[in-house]
Amino acid sequence: MSDCLFCGIAAGDIPADVIYRDEDFVVFRDIVPTAPTHILVIPVQHHENIAELANADVELAGRFVQTATTVAQQEGVHEGFRLVTNTGDEGGQSVRHVHLHVLGGRQLGWPAG
Repeated sequence: MSDCLFCGIAAGDIPADVIYRDEDFVVFRDIVPTAPTHILVIPVQHHENIAELANADVELAGRFVQTATTVAQQEGVHEGFRLVTNTGDEGGQSVRHVHLHVLGGRQLGWPAG
């Protein structure tokens, strides 16, 4: 999708602080972090949200979570971390390309939102 910010990052056309890349996923630091560790995991292939991804490719959806978990551990958030994906307007989704926020490095509060 030519107008998708995250597709542009995945393609390398838009700069980002990329910390991991493979043929299916790109991981980069959030430009407005809300925790000491705040990274985003995106699939290279465009899917609007987690529901669309899960319905289209359950195997890729599983590797999406696995990649986020692996990168979280590599980033040193061994005491705990949170994975967040926002879906739709009421879910707070601002970029219409599925992504996981990996948050850690401090005590995270609950309830979220």
